[in-house]
Amino acid sequence: MKVVVTGAAGQLGQDVMRELVRKNHQAYGTDRQQLDITNEADVIAYISEVKPDVILHCAAYTNVDGAEANEEIAYQINASGTEYLARAAKLNGAKLLLVSTDYVFDGTANEPYEVDEPTKPLGAYGRTKLAGEQLLQKHLEQFFIVRTAWVFGVYGKNFVKTMIRLGEERGEVGVVHDQVGSPTYTVDLAQFMVQLIETDKYGIYHATNSGVCSWYEFAVEIFKQTNLNVKVNPLTSDQFPTPAARPKYSVLSKEKISENGLTPLRDWKEALAAYLKETTEKS
Repeated sequence: MKVVVTGAAGQLGQDVMRELVRKNHQAYGTDRQQLDITNEADVIAYISEVKPDVILHCAAYTNVDGAEANEEIAYQINASGTEYLARAAKLNGAKLLLVSTDYVFDGTANEPYEVDEPTKPLGAYGRTKLAGEQLLQKHLEQFFIVRTAWVFGVYGKNFVKTMIRLGEERGEVGVVHDQVGSPTYTVDLAQFMVQLIETDKYGIYHATNSGVCSWYEFAVEIFKQTNLNVKVNPLTSDQFPTPAARPKYSVLSKEKISENGLTPLRDWKEALAAYLKETTEKS
């Protein structure tokens, strides 16, 4: 298949490109230089020229705290950009997959969020991503939306890299223990996304690695697997204030993956081990 990837230079986008090539698809990676998704005419022109079978929409404004002060810019990228791609997909008969986020929920649940749970974002990032989901659904009857959370991969900044750096520099870190979710390795997420677009099993999916932990437990496991002797102090969210509120509970139910006979993502501790192996091989 011929596949256009937006945000191809990003943490997830680079692994998506690799996976498409591995599966012998024709991959057209775009970043801001090749395609400004906030310009509707550019989007229509580019998609009409390439005529892809699928658009994998990984580009996003993902600075959660920055979005509080720049909601208009976040909206242009996360909402308007998605709408333009949906229109272009419809015009050209392409499938469209949007990568979305656990931040569309408010995090007050105490059991995993199903795909059809009512959404209620806490902040600007979640609002703009939810607007993107809704605008996509306004234009397309058949679509893929994949909500994920706590993403880490070799190509970008992420929690694992930050913890290792701080641990090596300081020997002691403080990490919030009252926010719970599931980490997601970009390699595993990319494999799921490419498997999904090869089907016609449309709809909203939740895709993270399996298992649940707090950020504190995630940090402890990182230091355990890297054999770093670092003291990890549990903090409350109140002790670590940020401009944007974070959902306290971000666990997403992956039922739909299994129901549709697709491959569930492995346990997050296994994924972390694979990521650490990959970073060692790359360095």
